[in-house]
Amino acid sequence: MTNNNTITVIQSKSKLLDFNIKELIEYKDLILLFVKRDFAAKYKQTILGPLWFVINPLFTTVLYTLVFGGIAGLSTDGVPQFAFYLCSTCIWQYFSTCLDSTSNTFVNNSGIMGKVYFPRLVMPIAAVIFGLINFVVVFVMSIIVNIIFVIQGQPLVMNYNMLLVPILVIQTAMLGLGVGIIISSLTTKYRDLQVLVSFGISLWMYATPVVYTMDTIPESWQKIFMLNPMAPILNNFRFAMLGCGSMETSYWGISWIVTLVLLLIGVLLFNKVEKTFMDTV
Repeated sequence: MTNNNTITVIQSKSKLLDFNIKELIEYKDLILLFVKRDFAAKYKQTILGPLWFVINPLFTTVLYTLVFGGIAGLSTDGVPQFAFYLCSTCIWQYFSTCLDSTSNTFVNNSGIMGKVYFPRLVMPIAAVIFGLINFVVVFVMSIIVNIIFVIQGQPLVMNYNMLLVPILVIQTAMLGLGVGIIISSLTTKYRDLQVLVSFGISLWMYATPVVYTMDTIPESWQKIFMLNPMAPILNNFRFAMLGCGSMETSYWGISWIVTLVLLLIGVLLFNKVEKTFMDTV
């Protein structure tokens, strides 16, 4: 009598860069399942539910308009303040969401990872996709607000530059994913980083022209500020959406290089840590 039972052994691979895109595609249903899980976990027991997709950016934009536009009197390059701050909130909120959610991948999902095998990058990718849902809602709101201001004769320019938006969004997702999984990999040993993430994101926001324009910064400091990979992304996003400022092509190229390097480092660290993280988490 023959025994047809087979045993599958899953073992760590020794490759430095073990990034199997085909395997990730095969687990696309699991990615969608994690997206649904994140959605349910965040809004299932809330009164307003998905309405927070709209309420949160609106409150943030109103606050920025009152504080930075009204009290501080910061320049918005001549465009309506509400449109300026809503546009900035749109892209920055997506980046901060990607970074914050992916930075806790190992710690928040240690229970699942210890029970069943699947490509570990599935979870941070699902977090990035979940953040994209929120981005789309705010982006549509921004388009509607811009159209209203254009009809009223406000100095907004909406043209073919908006074709750049998908590229900018993809880069934002890659940058947030790269930095997030670097932090996630390090937090398996250094839990202090979890406490510093929110504080670090706030500092990064003020180092990025979210609530101000580059003209506000002294000229001698502008080049240093533009080395921040999110600065050219945000400037170009506002240029594409509102027509304010200018297209930062050279610094955008540097931003892409930094983004790709950080994503590569993140994947390398992630692949290395995932093999032993159950011993340290």
